[in-house]
Amino acid sequence: MSVHSTTARLTLPELRKFARDRKLTMLTCYDAGFARVLDAAGVDMLLVGDSLGMVVQGHDSTLPVTLADVAYHMQCITRGSSRAWLVADMPFGSYQRNREQAFANAVTLMQAGAQMVKIEGGAEMLETVRFMVERGVPVCAHIGLTPQHVNVFGGYRVQGKNDDAAALLERTARQLAEAGAAMLVLEAIPEPVARRIAEQRALLTIGIGASVTCDAQVLVLHDVLGVTGVGGAKRPRFVKDFLRGRDSIEAAVRSYVAEVQAGRFPGAEHVY
Repeated sequence: MSVHSTTARLTLPELRKFARDRKLTMLTCYDAGFARVLDAAGVDMLLVGDSLGMVVQGHDSTLPVTLADVAYHMQCITRGSSRAWLVADMPFGSYQRNREQAFANAVTLMQAGAQMVKIEGGAEMLETVRFMVERGVPVCAHIGLTPQHVNVFGGYRVQGKNDDAAALLERTARQLAEAGAAMLVLEAIPEPVARRIAEQRALLTIGIGASVTCDAQVLVLHDVLGVTGVGGAKRPRFVKDFLRGRDSIEAAVRSYVAEVQAGRFPGAEHVY
């Protein structure tokens, strides 16, 4: 009996192949309806981000989001999409205790539909990344501005601004690749630093306030659609309202996809 997959979902090898010819796109997504729209518009990767704590639940940080919250929203977007690669954020407290805890919680998210999990952190996460990858869990790492560390940073601040901090980020990126991470989100990092990391080509890099050199870009869906933050908070530099001047949500998302694929977004005004 032959083994044959009928899934049309993108795979890691396909994403790596596409990245040789064009930029990849990722957006956050939290429900089946928007998942259908984003799938139809050609978004390569959908992320159930812990950003749902702010844009869906109304909190002022991502910290209150639970594993059950992410699993629920992952089930929703799995049912609503058929093509995009699906990534789940591991929320605060769900992976930091030890690698066994991280693996067990990653299993929960993959059973909900995720094809990959995303964790924040650097050197302290290397053994956790290695442990999960060796057991069949693809991992997207996340360095720079890591929102779950907001209380350590004292706010949402650009990271890697001095030489020592920049060198640490570059070294951490290499170490995460060696540990087996397949993707790496670079958030709110000075453009020259992000560009050097992306040019290492050690793994697929996903920028948000980083560099157009990255293999992919990610934004929070609500930001793409011009929905303001909690309490009318100031929009980050890396945000662009793609709905302005367009007559539908799908048109806005298609514009985002086209600008990223063509290397027009982010522009100089969207990076640090």
